Formats: sequence, C-alpha cells, structure tokens
Amino acid sequence: MTTAHSTKEDILNALLRQGEITAQKLATQLSVSPQAIRRHLKDLEAEGLIKFEVTHEGMGRPQHVYKLSRAGRDRFPDRHDEFVVDLLDTLSETLSPDQMRSVLRKQWERKALEYQAQLGNGPLLERVESLVELRRAEGYMAEYYPVPEDSDPSSATQFVLTEYNCAISQVAELFPSVCDHELEMFAVALNDCQVERTHWIVDGEHRCGYRIQAQ
Repeated sequence: MTTAHSTKEDILNALLRQGEITAQKLATQLSVSPQAIRRHLKDLEAEGLIKFEVTHEGMGRPQHVYKLSRAGRDRFPDRHDEFVVDLLDTLSETLSPDQMRSVLRKQWERKALEYQAQLGNGPLLERVESLVELRRAEGYMAEYYPVPEDSDPSSATQFVLTEYNCAISQVAELFPSVCDHELEMFAVALNDCQVERTHWIVDGEHRCGYRIQAQ
C-alpha cells in the first residue's frame, strides 16, 4: 500500500521531472485518486514545497498547474558544500576577472579530461550511460534517451542527456559562466560527438538538456 509520505515524494519527483502538471494528470500518472492527490498537493503547498498557477484553456474551467517552489527544489541533492561557494567568492575578490575566468576554465578542463578517461572509447550508448551514472554520483538527477525515443538504443547515433537539478546551483547563481563550461566539458568528454544545449535551467526552464550526436 502506498503511504502518504511516498506519494508526496512521488509528486515532488514528478514535478521535478516535468516542470509543471495538473492534479488530474498527477492522479493518472501515479494511479492515485484525484481527491487524494489534491489533499497531498494542499499539504505540500502548506509546507512551501510547491506552488501553482491558474491557467485558462479555451472555454473550459480554470485549472491549477503545479510546480516546485525554490524550497521544493532544495529538497533534492543540489548543493555542494558552502565552502566551495565561499572559496570562489574569496577568489573573485582577490583575482581579476580574467584570472577568475582562467581558474574556472582550468577546473572544467580538468573535469572534462577525467570524464573522457572514465568514458573510454566504446560505443556511444555505453559512454552516454556511463556519463549519466557519473553525473548521478555527483548529485544530479540525470537520465538519457535516444533520438527518436522509439529507436533501438544500441544503434542510435543521437541522444539527449537531461539533468533535472543543478548540483552546483549556488555556484552557478554567483558565477553563471560555469554553466557555459558544462557544455564545453561534455564536448571534450565526448570528443568525437557534437554536443549542443537544448534546455537550460538558467533560462527559467525546469531542466538542463544536451543533444549528443555522433559525428
């Protein structure tokens, strides 16, 4: 039997993955009655973990569309130690802007080469799977799927890697350039592929996404 606690966690996970959703769609996805879903949503709203917007579609009744609040996002593993943020803040006060950019670039270059060595030179599917596992180990809720989604993954030449949270969100807020470096980092790690950004949390979207295509 599904407990209230696990249902609430399922709701939070669904909102993290999908960005926003109605109570009816949540009920269908989670196989829970609409009445029970609305009770859980009311509790989560009271806890400050979710918020809603009222939308109008055509001539139908207004709908409540739910999404995570900032506090709701903070429930997920998306923070490095405060020490990292404090250290970067101190460096930014000590170094010139050019020196600061150089430090951040050195960091992502080192990380990119580490990824490249760990991923090896196997089939693209295996390397994408390994990259997702590495990102998950670092606190990202990451997943991937082939393009198109119904293709045979073993023969796919394109994949989309999606991250639903940011494990360095505090750092990214203070130093947005680290997000640009992430794209470059994946391109180096998968150096025989073309990597492009498809979604970006910094732009207000609920996830970061990257299209990976074999060259």
